[in-house]
Amino acid sequence: MKSQTRVVVIGGGIAGCSTLYHLTQEGWTDVVLVERNELTSGTTWHSAAQVTNFGMNQTMVGLKTHSINLYKELRDDADYPVSYNHGDGGIRLANTEAHMEGYRHFASMARGMGIEFEILDAAECARRHPLISTDNLHGGLWDANDGDIDPASLCQALARRARKAGAEVYRNTPVTGLTQHKDDSWTVHTEHGDIDCEIVVNACGYRVNEVGAMMGVEHPVTSMEHQYFVTEDIPAIVDAGHRMPLLRCPISDYYSRQEKNGLLVGFYEQDCKTWGMDGIDPHFVNALCPDDLDRITDVLEGAFERMPALMEVGIKNIVNGPITYTIDGAPLVGPIPGKRNAFCCIGLRAGLGEGGGHGWMLAQQIVHGEACYDTWCIDPRRFGEHTNVEITALKAIEDYQNEFRFHFPNEHRPAGRNAKTTPLTPVMAAEGAEFTVVNGWERVEFIKPSPDFHVTPTFTFDEAFDIVGAEVAAVQTSVGICEVNGFNRFEITGTDAADFLDRMVCSRLPRKAGRLGLTYLLNHDGNVKAEATIANIPASDRGPVRIWYGSAAASELHDMDWLQQHIAADEDVHIKSLTNDQTILVIAGPKSRDVLAAVSRADWSNEAFPFLSVRECYIGIAPATVMRVSFSGEMAFEIHIPNASLYAAYLALREAGKAHDMRIFGAKAVDSMRMEMGYLHWKADIITEFDPFEMSLPRFVKMDKPDFIGKKALESREGKLRKKLISMVLDSTDAPARGGASVMLDGNVIGTVTSGDWGHRTGLNIAYAFVDPMYAEPDTAFAVDVLGNMIPAKVIPAGPYEGFR
Repeated sequence: MKSQTRVVVIGGGIAGCSTLYHLTQEGWTDVVLVERNELTSGTTWHSAAQVTNFGMNQTMVGLKTHSINLYKELRDDADYPVSYNHGDGGIRLANTEAHMEGYRHFASMARGMGIEFEILDAAECARRHPLISTDNLHGGLWDANDGDIDPASLCQALARRARKAGAEVYRNTPVTGLTQHKDDSWTVHTEHGDIDCEIVVNACGYRVNEVGAMMGVEHPVTSMEHQYFVTEDIPAIVDAGHRMPLLRCPISDYYSRQEKNGLLVGFYEQDCKTWGMDGIDPHFVNALCPDDLDRITDVLEGAFERMPALMEVGIKNIVNGPITYTIDGAPLVGPIPGKRNAFCCIGLRAGLGEGGGHGWMLAQQIVHGEACYDTWCIDPRRFGEHTNVEITALKAIEDYQNEFRFHFPNEHRPAGRNAKTTPLTPVMAAEGAEFTVVNGWERVEFIKPSPDFHVTPTFTFDEAFDIVGAEVAAVQTSVGICEVNGFNRFEITGTDAADFLDRMVCSRLPRKAGRLGLTYLLNHDGNVKAEATIANIPASDRGPVRIWYGSAAASELHDMDWLQQHIAADEDVHIKSLTNDQTILVIAGPKSRDVLAAVSRADWSNEAFPFLSVRECYIGIAPATVMRVSFSGEMAFEIHIPNASLYAAYLALREAGKAHDMRIFGAKAVDSMRMEMGYLHWKADIITEFDPFEMSLPRFVKMDKPDFIGKKALESREGKLRKKLISMVLDSTDAPARGGASVMLDGNVIGTVTSGDWGHRTGLNIAYAFVDPMYAEPDTAFAVDVLGNMIPAKVIPAGPYEGFR
């Protein structure tokens, strides 16, 4: 066994084998995989192994397409062919028009990745799958590339190819410990000796947190027991002359695929069970949980109704084994938060179907720093530190119970709620707030007109449309107040703090005390990594001169990692997170200055406190840091308050606001107004696939700076644009263009929507999209596929609402 290597991958299932193989494909061949038992001895061996192209966003579709293409290549390898039934086709059923609307959106989104889904009516579903009934069936989504693969031969084929490229695989080699050294390298301790390496990868399936504990982290991953059975031969399958399509049924919570001349039928019962939360038997290898068919009685009855042939055949065997879930159901593939040179590929509930793509994404990140797609949807840092075992288990149960029921854009499921709150959360609830969740924080979405008001889950404009419009109108004509909790906030100090940040951002860094500015951080490829507001807080009795770095609520762990890993050994820079200590109250509108003046002794005139100013003061009796910025486009002030004083500040502002009919506004109103102003949303419009020029942000790039991260890459591109982010207006009042929708011209995809919403002040249905540069000029006309309808659209200048500063 080697005593030194570049990367050690821990785990010999699909995650580990795929990562190892793809590392060699990216040019790193001095890599090792260690497995405590035999390859595929965990969840992989009993996987139902369905391989579909369906995904909730374009990154997931892209990595699944890579998996399918890789598996086809392995199937056709004459030296070591893998058993892969590709192209049987698959149907996802629906019994409501709302569910069908979702399928139409996903079909539009997939088209931008070169994948064509079909929308079927009930009769066509039954024609393609003659075993199903059309009772209570509205239609379905057809994936022509659906199929299934043999787990063991797939993993062996990947390991074989990795070995041929120079990698090594050590079976029956349990890891007993991990030690990280001062230079951030690792020693992997095993029962057969130590391996020193630069990088370690946790790909340990349901034993993920056993290895996580060795490096002092706990991942938001837990396991669920999952049952399926295989039937005896079904005559209709024997006589069909072709393989039956795969079936996924959100109506009855089951799936099926052909297994020889019978069916493999799996269930997502409501009375489901977590597994392994109190520890896992070290001898649980190639093992299963006890059968428990009584638990699936409710969903089995639904399966019988949808597929009557199941009532006429016996069961050959039953499988009940653990599968892993994360807190939001998507995998964790990428850097481990707070650790250097440590990555993971875990929480793969659909591991076999997606595993080829997961390893591909991870290998690119390890070798190149970024993948070809923005990987935020699978990034391990997308959650905050509130993601403990208890909340993960609750969300895993909820996801399991809704396996084939996708999230609607306006749907907020109840499990694990109130994980992160402020002193104002119950106050806002008493005001009638409908809450959304942002990185665990309960944030006001809008104020309900009555306690029994509810919106219908939908991809169209919902019942809150006019309510949001009224909140926007209050901000536009008088004054509104909004709580923005969870906003990421770092305090950066040290003699080198300003020079350090100047190197990190491509923008002009504000240097004067009491001033702030919006800046962008690039990665080494010159693409946008982060967006941050940098504020220079003057020295006061609250502390010395210091810099505040503010960014999106979800970016806390992501941005902290990026900043800390770039502090040079000889730099005096210290970063402290204040994210959980303070909350922002935004007051916005033409009367906002009057409200602020009524609760603070400071001079708030435009001359004393112009746009992009920051100062410390008191709001009533509450200490505050106030910034003159606006995300709404109206005159506005961000008031940063320590949580201990938040309620006092809120009461003072609300009392002062009575004279102006102050109204609470929520996240929906904010999103509507930011669309009208041309402001971008991190990880919707701002992604790592494009540079600031392609994002139409040239005013934030100062190429005359001596150096900044990503400058060389920008210079090498010589201004050539791959895509261009544009604003457009849609000729529709029924639905917004959701992220992922395809922009079409003459039957061809020319771009992809990043976000969209109704502008209540302009009366426009606005969307942003990345399009081919030739179509980025104002008034260029095309169509956007919105829920299967080709909606006329045209390019407009960014920010159709003039706004006020």
